[in-house]
Amino acid sequence: MALTNNRAVLQWIEEQIALTKPSQVVWIDGSEAQLEALRAEALTTGELYQLNQEKLPGCYLHRSDPHDVARVEGRTFICCDKQENAGPTNNWMPPQEMYTKLRKLFDGAMAGRTMYIIPYSMGPVGSPFAKYGLELTDSIYVVLNMAIMTRVGKEVYDALGDSEDFVKGLHAKADLNPEERYIVQFPEDNAIMSINSGYGGNVLQGKKCFALRIASYQGQQEGWMAEHMLILGVQNPAGEVRYVTAAFPSACGKTNLAMLIPPEGYEKDGWKTWCVGDDIAWIRLREDGRLWAVNPETGFFGVAPGTNSSSNYNALASTQKNTIFTNVALNLDDDTVWWEKMDKNPPKNLLDWKGNPWNPEMATEPAAHPNSRFTSPVKNCPCISDHFEDPQGVPISAIIFGGRRAKTAPLVYQSRNWHHGVFVGSIMASETTAAATGAVGVVRRDPMAMLPFCGYHMADYWQHWLDMGEKTPRAPKIFNVNWFRMNEKGEFLWPGFGDNLRVLEWILKRAFDEVDACETEIGYLPFVDDINLTGTDITTETMEELLRIDRELWREEIANVQEFYGKFNGKVPGALREELRELERRLTDHT
Repeated sequence: MALTNNRAVLQWIEEQIALTKPSQVVWIDGSEAQLEALRAEALTTGELYQLNQEKLPGCYLHRSDPHDVARVEGRTFICCDKQENAGPTNNWMPPQEMYTKLRKLFDGAMAGRTMYIIPYSMGPVGSPFAKYGLELTDSIYVVLNMAIMTRVGKEVYDALGDSEDFVKGLHAKADLNPEERYIVQFPEDNAIMSINSGYGGNVLQGKKCFALRIASYQGQQEGWMAEHMLILGVQNPAGEVRYVTAAFPSACGKTNLAMLIPPEGYEKDGWKTWCVGDDIAWIRLREDGRLWAVNPETGFFGVAPGTNSSSNYNALASTQKNTIFTNVALNLDDDTVWWEKMDKNPPKNLLDWKGNPWNPEMATEPAAHPNSRFTSPVKNCPCISDHFEDPQGVPISAIIFGGRRAKTAPLVYQSRNWHHGVFVGSIMASETTAAATGAVGVVRRDPMAMLPFCGYHMADYWQHWLDMGEKTPRAPKIFNVNWFRMNEKGEFLWPGFGDNLRVLEWILKRAFDEVDACETEIGYLPFVDDINLTGTDITTETMEELLRIDRELWREEIANVQEFYGKFNGKVPGALREELRELERRLTDHT
């Protein structure tokens, strides 16, 4: 029975039913009773495995197809009317050509299966930030994950009313053929279609598909921003909470920063940190002239390997109930889960992520897939902010960009102004490590950590950032951090993790003009004594090295950035090209 009278919704659903030909249709109402019935059904089909309900209440294990374990950027498309609007960093195909291809694949794709109709809200229902979507899927796994990651239920239809402003999402597992796997966004049509995948990053359409690729385009059209950013509140001893957003490429400590635990000395002094979001921020300009942000999600879709009580206590604590684990190892001794670096004592009696027997003595491959995941409710997080559900969001005082650079970038610096800050974000980069690629030090640019997720031309995206700054009277100040500076021995100079709060303290003081800084060619740097090192063994000499600018490396950086900008067909905004010229001039003048 339909849960809405919205004609646009009903007509679209009827068309998709006629196309995919499911044997039955289930309208998801978001009730716990319905979700529990679906969990029970998934246990009978083997789609889920129930874990130890005493140790991990409400938790389940899922194994995806071994050939379907990660996002597939090569099969991800932005289909808009003009190829130039997709830009050189997105895969593109003319919309009608792609629709024709996909309709053939979706024709009868749900025959003998059940179609589930999921209404969901990104952002608190009824919030000024909220956007609504429907995902039609033949996967119970998708239903249960979407119920964790988004706000699912009949109230979405109530908020939508008769409006046609909803994202139309269609997903079918089909036969999981990797050669016919497509994750396609049609930004101009408010539509998403994904087929031949069951992996979360490809099929939980509220995640990257809607919250970034579609929403970034919506934001450009409507005057707001959808960003691949954490949102963190930092509470000082006076009880004041100041908020930052931060964007980092993968493997640069984003989740750890989102759930940061203050160092012991800071905790004793009354410092606290509050997680508003770990992955995505939707940002709007409000009447007070400031930018405000919400986390549009309600769950964490986190990478499991490497998560432990030392690296990220709060993330691990978030997984202890009502969590779906994907492609981790199963401990047969007590029906719990395990993954690499969870602890130093791998259980002896495991099934690996493929379901095969595994023990540490005989192992030739990891027990858990390196991209194995947990889907956990945000409300499980011990440091979740009281303002997580605030429909108005939280005010942003600082925006932070970061990457993994062994020598080039200092520990922290502040941009000279908003335009310069957008430039700093546009040249964000990380260097590869031997563990990742076999090649060390290869610079990979990932502007604002959005390169795989921007739903339109990246140069137009930069221009949108510049435009937002022009119309924001009280814009946040913009900073860059680098937790990964190394010495000549290849050792990290900065301890990272909770000690990153020492840098955040300086950033927030700068955001409120409470501390001076040293002006350099690249921006404003801290004076060595203005980073609180109490309780650490970091020496003044180490701090000086962390903040040292190697001008020769920065001159090399300019050449690399010029090459990178050259990929954007002459569309890089003039303001950013001017920032690059000014940086080159300042470095030249210094010599």
